[in-house]
Amino acid sequence: MYIPIPLALGFPQGSEWFWIVLVIILLFGAKKLPELARSIGRSLGEFSRAKDDFEKEVKNAVEDGDKKSPTSNKDSSKTS
Repeated sequence: MYIPIPLALGFPQGSEWFWIVLVIILLFGAKKLPELARSIGRSLGEFSRAKDDFEKEVKNAVEDGDKKSPTSNKDSSKTS
C-alpha cells in the first residue's frame, strides 16, 4: 500500500513547532517577520476574493443557462 510521504511522516506536534519557528526566525530575521505576515495575509485575502468572484461567475452562468433552456432533454427528445 502506497502512503504519501507527508502523511507517513505526520504533522508537526509539540516541540517540533518550536524548532520550525526558530528556523523561520533565523532564516528571515525578527525584523522581516511582520512584513512576511502582512504579505501572507494580503495574499490570502486576494485569493479569497478571487475564489468568491469565481463562485459568483459560475453561479451566474448556471442561472443564465437555466433561463435560456427551460425544457429538459426528455422534453426535447419527445418533440423530435
